[in-house]
Parts: sequence; structure tokens; C-alpha cells
Amino acid sequence: MRARDLAEPYPFVTTDDDALVAARMFVEKSLPALLVLDADGQPHAIVPGSQVLRQTLPAYVVDDPLLASALQGRADREIVERLEGITVAEWLPRRLFPPPYVGPDALLMEVAALMARTHSPLIAVIEREAGKVRLLGTVTAARLMNSFLTGPPSGPAVPGPSG
Repeated sequence: MRARDLAEPYPFVTTDDDALVAARMFVEKSLPALLVLDADGQPHAIVPGSQVLRQTLPAYVVDDPLLASALQGRADREIVERLEGITVAEWLPRRLFPPPYVGPDALLMEVAALMARTHSPLIAVIEREAGKVRLLGTVTAARLMNSFLTGPPSGPAVPGPSG
């Protein structure tokens, strides 16, 4: 099996999209990560849910949980205010790692190794044609694990070393 066999459509936003709209999509679709494409349709970032949350919270909430509990209502309002009127590019962490992606012919073990190495809950599957990048879909950790647990499709048996 190859990456293209497990790739499925996944909601995405672009760097120019409204941050509040992106956050609402993330919540409404219960996504494990936010997939962000650049203006050319190339993966720009895959931001795991924990980091989406971190970028949304005021710094004092992350730094001092006791203070955060005392200011519950104010922090909730501040979250929405922080997202209003900015783009996804302005909202994202300043230090981004290149998003993990593979070509359509990548083996599933390659996808799994990349996912484990990058701590990403999904891997983008892209195809390059005539200098353009096209997103074919993504492979999520759950879909990948399911393929390992259910086994490969049945086919001819491969003879072992003893023949």
C-alpha cells in the first residue's frame, strides 16, 4: 500500500484566511491539527491541536495556571479578541518547522516513520506536476494505525527464504 491509497480529503485554510474563521473550523470539525496551505496550494504548516491552543491562549494563562483560573471569564473573551482581524499567517507560531509531507508513492512505513519523527498527527500527501504542487489529501495517525491493525489487502503469498 502507498500513501495515495490512504490519503483522504482534509479541511484546510490558507495563510491569508481569517484566523477566527480558521479557529472555528478547527473546532467544528474536531480536527487533530490545522492544515495551512500557502497561496500556491503548497503545505505551509501542519499545526497540532495543542499548538493551535497554545497560540490562542494569552501568555499569562500558559505561564501561570493559578492566575488563569482566577481570571476565567476575562481570558475567554481575550481569546476571541486575539483572533479578530488577523490572518492565519499572523496567528501561527513564528517558528514553524517545514510541514511533513510525502509523495503519493511513499510506503506506509515511510509515512509512519515521518509522523513519529515529526510528532505530527497527520501527513500531507502531495503531487508535483509541471512545477505545481497539488494536495491529494492527508493520512491521519488513526487511519494509518488502522491500516496496520487490519493488515494489507489479501494477495498472492510471498515465498519465504526456504522457498
